[in-house]
Amino acid sequence: MKNIMVTGAAGFIGSNFCRHMLEKYPDYHILAFDALTYAGNMENLADLEGNPRFEFRKGDIRDKEAVENAVKNVDTIVNFAAETHVDRSITDPGSFVLTDVYGVFILLEACKKYEIERFLHVSTDEVYGSIPVGSFKEGDPLEPNSPYSASKGGGELLIRSYFVTYDLPVLVTRGSNNFGPYQYPEKLIPFFITNAMDDQPLPVYGDGGQIRDWIYVIDHCEGIDFALHKGEPGGVYNIGGGNERTNMEITKLILAGLDKPDSLIKHVTDRPGHDRRYSLDCSKMHQMGWVPRYNFETALEETIRWYVNNEVWWRKIKEKQAEYQEFAKKWYAERS
Repeated sequence: MKNIMVTGAAGFIGSNFCRHMLEKYPDYHILAFDALTYAGNMENLADLEGNPRFEFRKGDIRDKEAVENAVKNVDTIVNFAAETHVDRSITDPGSFVLTDVYGVFILLEACKKYEIERFLHVSTDEVYGSIPVGSFKEGDPLEPNSPYSASKGGGELLIRSYFVTYDLPVLVTRGSNNFGPYQYPEKLIPFFITNAMDDQPLPVYGDGGQIRDWIYVIDHCEGIDFALHKGEPGGVYNIGGGNERTNMEITKLILAGLDKPDSLIKHVTDRPGHDRRYSLDCSKMHQMGWVPRYNFETALEETIRWYVNNEVWWRKIKEKQAEYQEFAKKWYAERS
């Protein structure tokens, strides 16, 4: 695995993964592939421009010709390309099905045609649904509750079928909630950090008691890298940080980190089908030799500092990108 195609490479996790792989493996080449939709940002990859082991190619995973032209030059694919925001999936589920299911189909067909050495699909803990107690293991049934998680689950099932039917060397990782540098500011942590910086309300769904397992994006990238090299074809691997926090706890940590008052918290109507708790059992990966390295509180402090120091990056999105503004205005107007 020396020539790796990273789809969704200009997004949050994908760009961090490209950076991680190039730094760790001096003989690897990365072909970054991204459609540059609203959450794809070439500034996320700016520090990699000019690297002779890095190439960017604009393309959509739903485009058969574009995918095949890229895949024939690589031996490995790591797929981050997806529609990922649960809120958007509620108002526009069709785009999620097209990218997260049909796009995966196009990739799988190309992998089969060009006999790719390994295909790793980056999925989410949300495919399991909600769990009141205990933690989900890889063999547990999928019970997704949003169009986003359902589309990711659908893509996973298609991947499984290609392993069983065609013996395609596939792997799936299911990650918990990520945070860190370059995260698009409609997601909870960067949204709340940037709102707090501007003394704007932090809209908390319902009572804020929803529980998520948080993982720093660098830990997630290292886990994906580990699964890519150590995982067995057909395998599924949970990658979680072991940091379960309520949304309200996260909100108050952000406010404290920025020395902002709790009065900025604004409770809003909960979103439909909102899962109460996610929790991953990551013992399979731990027994193989991977564990997260970053302390949660320290990583959150680093993340807050990154958004403070990179104000120009996020203001271009929040203040100048029409797609961000239109969705945020409509979505939160309905929850007020």
